[in-house]
Amino acid sequence: MIYEIIWSAFAERQIDEIHEFYLNKTKSLRIANRIIERILIAPENLKLNPEIGQLELDLKDRILEYRYIVESNYKLIYTINKDKFQIQISDVFDTRQNPVKIKRNK
Repeated sequence: MIYEIIWSAFAERQIDEIHEFYLNKTKSLRIANRIIERILIAPENLKLNPEIGQLELDLKDRILEYRYIVESNYKLIYTINKDKFQIQISDVFDTRQNPVKIKRNK
C-alpha cells in the first residue's frame, strides 16, 4: 500500500523559514527554491516503505514513535499512522542546531 504524506502546520512554517533564510542569504530565488524542492521531495521514498527512517532517539520519551530521514542539513521528523496509511511530517529540523532544541514544543 502507498502511504500519503501529510505535512503539519509546524513543518510547513519551518519550510517557509528555511526558504526565507536562503533567499536572504543567497539573494537567489532559484537557489532557495531548489533547496526547498529537495526537502519536499525527500519523503517520497517513504511512501512505499515508511520505516526506512531511523528512530529519533531524542524523542523516544514521547507517546508516538518518531522517525527521521535526512536531506542536506535537515532532519525530516515524522510519525507513521499504519491504520490510515499516512506519514505525518511533524518537523523539519536543522541539524546544525543544538540537538536539545529538537524537543521544543510545536
